[in-house]
Amino acid sequence: MTRRPPEWIEPLLTRLGTARAEDFTRLTTPAEGGRESAVLVLLGEQPGVGPDVLVLQRAANLRNHAGQPAFPGGAADPEDADVRATALREANEEVGLDPASVTVLAELPKLWIPVSDFVVTPVLAWWHDPHPVHPREPAEVAHVARLPVSELVDPANRLRVRHPSGWIGPAFSARGMLVWGFTAGVLATLLEMGGWARPWSPGRVLELPPSGATPAPSAGTEEADENALR
Repeated sequence: MTRRPPEWIEPLLTRLGTARAEDFTRLTTPAEGGRESAVLVLLGEQPGVGPDVLVLQRAANLRNHAGQPAFPGGAADPEDADVRATALREANEEVGLDPASVTVLAELPKLWIPVSDFVVTPVLAWWHDPHPVHPREPAEVAHVARLPVSELVDPANRLRVRHPSGWIGPAFSARGMLVWGFTAGVLATLLEMGGWARPWSPGRVLELPPSGATPAPSAGTEEADENALR
């Protein structure tokens, strides 16, 4: 069932009407090639907590992106009708999300992740009928959390991370999770576009250990010698 999203989402939807890939990343998405994939950026709301976003944490023993927080999502299957179908299918497979509880609102620009050659479409959705979710495949997903927007925009929870490869990108510390890489880059841009971001100091930089996830720039990342985030 389609439900009208709450008013607090409207400014974000208006801004996304003119969004370009350049708003999210400095990497140019190839006109051809790349493996089609999608992630679900699922916004919800909890009484007494306010707006939130659904994030999962990858299992620690995965070959790629081990232990890293991420939006639900993955590569497209031939049976998927479109990127929206991919995002909803993956969310169902990973955390048991009921597609009928979700109203898809918009598709963000396609973003390229060079190390895996994935071309990712973030799909923005409103969780109009929230229900319990959990890791359906513990070997792949270790944890699922609804991160409050109020905590993500808290200056005390914002920082940057420097990967051993040298690049620097935005990060969030919330509910015991360090969100960085592609997911943090998309979140940082959406928080700005929605008018929810608060001023914070980019001088706090955390050095990621060499055992961190795949060393590749992604949405919202910067060169090591630059000082400011958008």
